[in-house]
Amino acid sequence: MSSKLHEIRDPIHAFVRLDSDERKVLNSAPYQRLRDIHQLALTYLVYPGATHRRFEHSLGVMELAGRIYDVVTDPENLHDDSVRRLVPNPQSFDYGYWKRVLRMAALLHDVGHLPFSHAAEKELLPAGWKHERLTYDLVMSDYLAPTLRQIKVDPEHVAKIAVGPEKHPAKAKYTKWEAILSEIIAGDAFGADRMDYLLRDSLHAGVSYGRFDHFRLLDTLRILPRSRDDSKEPTVGIVRGGLESAESLLWARYFMYTQLYFHPVRRIYDKHLKEFLQEWLPDGRFSTKVEDHLQVTDSDVLTAIRNCDRDDAGRGHASARRIARREHFRLVYEMNPADQEVNPNSVDLLEKTLNEKFGGDQIRRDTYIPEVEGVDFPIYTRDGRIFSSLSMSKTLQRVPDFAVDCLYVHPQIRNEAESWLAEHRDRIISEKDKAGNSK
Repeated sequence: MSSKLHEIRDPIHAFVRLDSDERKVLNSAPYQRLRDIHQLALTYLVYPGATHRRFEHSLGVMELAGRIYDVVTDPENLHDDSVRRLVPNPQSFDYGYWKRVLRMAALLHDVGHLPFSHAAEKELLPAGWKHERLTYDLVMSDYLAPTLRQIKVDPEHVAKIAVGPEKHPAKAKYTKWEAILSEIIAGDAFGADRMDYLLRDSLHAGVSYGRFDHFRLLDTLRILPRSRDDSKEPTVGIVRGGLESAESLLWARYFMYTQLYFHPVRRIYDKHLKEFLQEWLPDGRFSTKVEDHLQVTDSDVLTAIRNCDRDDAGRGHASARRIARREHFRLVYEMNPADQEVNPNSVDLLEKTLNEKFGGDQIRRDTYIPEVEGVDFPIYTRDGRIFSSLSMSKTLQRVPDFAVDCLYVHPQIRNEAESWLAEHRDRIISEKDKAGNSK
């Protein structure tokens, strides 16, 4: 039977297209499970429209990855001999083979996600485990590998491209071409994963912060030699006409973190969810066996939350109640630049004094301070030269910091805690340790 093209309606990309062979992978149990994994965990309790799933996000990443492949491999867009030697000829078998590998890797890049995606990952897997390792194991398992072989792609190639060099469980060596394909999916600057989640999360949350001119950006992407030190190492860059679109993507990411991903109520729900899962799961962790992984979705966890909420004396009742009845802890303090100037350890001091005043079980702290550096990628200028993005854009030189460090209290003591902090905050922040220095 000849392969047929199938179309799936999508609110971001209009249509996602895949052929009959690719649809066999879409119909697999590991991929269909993503219909029941929320993209943004419990964010829908704050932004009601944010009920979208990893299923449609991964379809979008596949669509974008395929579009990027077509642009960056177009012979008209190859501007350096080292890149021409790297990219397969469009008439060759390798050209079509690697495009299919890329698309299947993009489609499957999130199959290892735990229930509620990132919200449950860090503390609930054994040391050294992340969702990428589960993704790799699933792609190589009997649930996916036979289907991939049936459609004439090597599961090892798909697994490598899906997880990338930094997350590969065996730290396998990547060819330059494999590294480029992985970068198309998850690159720090222009990965299809980042493009899709910013656009999709923005749409479903009902905010405009995540929008940028992705059509223009896609058209200007190129594979280029790195500009620094005359390196010929290939990476994904842009032609000069795409610089403003690249800057707008950077700002979209910044505003989505500060306005959506770091929303204090959204973050405290993540914390309560982790607390519940640590009480509910056997040994407080998810199993890393692929068979067990496939059996647990958001629906199972939500059912458990409702059951524990009804069981007044059961394990997990308190944290379940906080989620099920919106009795989450309330924000009473968030990191403030003015307070940090007075004492860099202001949050530490306030947390300590709140614990002493009200008891540690009444206080929660949420801290996430990522390392943010300037985004460095090559730019091909109109006169045929290649420069670092950091030399071409003042915006990219000064990537805004985004971080969260907040203190929350039990809702029953919120008013008392706010009044107490208003009276004592300035004195506490200005305190020094016994040695006369800030900690």
